Amino acid sequence: MALTALAPNAVRRPGRMDPRRLALVGLIVALALAPGDLGALTRGLMQDAFVQVSAFVAATLLLFYGLERLFRFDLGQAMGQSRMLQVPFAALLGATPGCGGAVVVVAAYASGKVSFGAVVATLTATMGDAAFLLIATRPDVALVLLPMQFATGILTGWLVDRFLTVDYRPAQGGCEVAPLIGATRPRHYLYLAALIPGLIVGAAQIGGIEVTQVLGIPVAAFALTGIFTGLAIWTVSPVKAMTNPADAPVTRMAEETAFISIWVVIAYLAYDYAAAYGGFDLKAMFQTIAPALPLIAAAIGFIPGCGPQVLVATLFVNGAIPFSALAANAISNDGDALFPAIALAPRAAIMATVFSTVPALTVAYALYLFAPGFLN
Repeated sequence: MALTALAPNAVRRPGRMDPRRLALVGLIVALALAPGDLGALTRGLMQDAFVQVSAFVAATLLLFYGLERLFRFDLGQAMGQSRMLQVPFAALLGATPGCGGAVVVVAAYASGKVSFGAVVATLTATMGDAAFLLIATRPDVALVLLPMQFATGILTGWLVDRFLTVDYRPAQGGCEVAPLIGATRPRHYLYLAALIPGLIVGAAQIGGIEVTQVLGIPVAAFALTGIFTGLAIWTVSPVKAMTNPADAPVTRMAEETAFISIWVVIAYLAYDYAAAYGGFDLKAMFQTIAPALPLIAAAIGFIPGCGPQVLVATLFVNGAIPFSALAANAISNDGDALFPAIALAPRAAIMATVFSTVPALTVAYALYLFAPGFLN
């Protein structure tokens, strides 16, 4: 099912600033321009967020949307034609980083093409935008966690289809959820230009190679250019979770990467500020409530949006919480996919989130009890 644009009077048009977003961006810019250690720390963290996460997010989205535009393949219709493989296919789409795959499944359910078990499978398997952060910073963990979520999603989806007979499908199939941006703008191309050397530096860092400049340009120059361009895009963007398939791949990449990156920057700043200026030893603090961490992380998964989930992943990457807590949050949360899912099929989205809590806590406490040091 193709997702169409909202009516023009139903969304904030591109180019019109959101006062709340503008206030948040103004605060971040002020922190980056602050004198002394505060400004230096902020700029360093923003640079790290850009080359460690944003560049990889952009590359993944550009590849995904480019192939989608090239082949014009309707995934929802393909799932509807394969009843036996619906749940595994839905789980695979959910395990894809970001929210796009999960939204395709929910849209297919709303239009009567797939079962409710497919919705549960995709929302159980998805880690949302937090997957990008994990892939970029701890690929070894991502190679374990994402297949684990995929398998858990398949099993949960099959069980739901086997034993649940309630139909949560909306009375009228389909819903318009994604605003149309329109023509690709100069800011989108500027963002792409900054992201290309960012990807080179990020890939080099993963390989243990220190790169200080690309084509004679210091890393900080294009990284901060990219971050500030992304902040500008986010400030005037009507996107709240996803983009419209009718938009060009470069436009969709820039808008969604900027949307994801704002939360990555906030998560990076929050953690390091707490350690540097609050005097908090978060790892020691969380160790005192270690048995409750999987439960708390799973509860955070109920919060719509990618911000809280990116923060949980950041805590894990920095060693503050164990892998069991990360797994609980990853299986429980739906990331930004929950927003369009609620718009398309509200009862299905909410109930699928509730059902995903059971496997989240089961897997998390199994890890906590029988493999407490696994991947920590």
